[in-house]
Amino acid sequence: MKYLLGAISLLFSFHAVAQKTILHCGQLIQPEKSVMQAQMSVIIQNKQVVQVEKGYVAGGKEDVVIDLKNATVMPGWIDMHVHMESETSPTKYLETFTLNPADHAYNSVVFAERTLLTGFTTVRDLGGSGVNISLRNAIAKGLIKGPRVFTAGKSIASTGGHADPTNGYRKDLMGNPGPESGVANGADECMKAVRQRYKDGSDLIKITASGGVLSVAKSGENPQFTESELEAIVSTARDYGFKVAAHSHGAEAMKRAVKAGVHSIEHGTFMDDEVMRLMKEKGTYLVPTITAGKAVGDSAKKPGYYPELVVPKALATGPKIQATFGKAYKAGVKIAFGTDAGVFRHGENWREFVYMNEAGMPTMECIRAATVYAADLLGESDRLGTLEPGKWADVVAVSGNPLTDIQVMSKVVFVMKDGKVFKKD
Repeated sequence: MKYLLGAISLLFSFHAVAQKTILHCGQLIQPEKSVMQAQMSVIIQNKQVVQVEKGYVAGGKEDVVIDLKNATVMPGWIDMHVHMESETSPTKYLETFTLNPADHAYNSVVFAERTLLTGFTTVRDLGGSGVNISLRNAIAKGLIKGPRVFTAGKSIASTGGHADPTNGYRKDLMGNPGPESGVANGADECMKAVRQRYKDGSDLIKITASGGVLSVAKSGENPQFTESELEAIVSTARDYGFKVAAHSHGAEAMKRAVKAGVHSIEHGTFMDDEVMRLMKEKGTYLVPTITAGKAVGDSAKKPGYYPELVVPKALATGPKIQATFGKAYKAGVKIAFGTDAGVFRHGENWREFVYMNEAGMPTMECIRAATVYAADLLGESDRLGTLEPGKWADVVAVSGNPLTDIQVMSKVVFVMKDGKVFKKD
């Protein structure tokens, strides 16, 4: 009897392990090779890709075969700059005083699912209240639907800097937020702020190296950390295994950040030739966020949408990002896909592909930026970015051929994350 039960257990175990999901792909984009091949099969087992074969592989009796013969299939997309807790609206500044953390959490559930269903299976959340850490955990546990999240938790700023959460408040409400709230001055406080992010459970560090567009503060580009402060942040982050993303619009702020060793410059609006040279020398990525630039430029033209102090910054900065990206790409700066979703409506992230393409980046390179290069910047190339054996089974399919019409990136018909299907039209 004991041997019989053991045999039955082994049989059930064998069937559970043996079951595969086979995707029959009309066209398969393999960004690591910069090729698209017709009539391919991707074989998935236990959340991972196990094989990619030419032709339509027949499945066994226990296997699941999914017909994507009329679609173009590729690795799931990675957006390297989102804010999952919030979304733009004319009342967003008021929401600071009217919404509780639980409200932000419930909102983020909606934004997360919308993001996943439009093809983005992984995102890098670059700053919120800390709710983003709980969101990451809930998605990872399978409690809610959403992309895989790598999050910075709360961004780090100097007093009055772009990520100082009390900018624009009444004096009696401003207080003096410190490193625990992500506001740091001097090398010691900068080290403490990084360590606090570690304690909070962040995956990486986000700093605001320059002023920003949407903060209620005068400058959108002035440098907001000294060289010694930046060095303290980067060296401490290195000790804790963190990569550092630096929001920056102004050239001087970028130079300081790149020299200090940050891994990416976010936005990069007013970068000059020297910044580009430094970024190439150091291997620093640019995450352009063109979609956000266009969105804030458009919203600034609507009366009352932004506070008066924000409007001139939005009009001066937003529309320039696309042209700067084009120059940086042509100069050989490394590019990773990122949109700043939340500054515009979540789920519209695909527009970044179109804007990058308009600025001179070939479609295949746009896809590589959202897969291969994004995974590299995350430090997750061994698990993400391609559909090769051993990688996580993150797959997206679109209706049509993006290499001839990049607008079809908006027509997502299939989404799989970790081998589980979330969308199949």
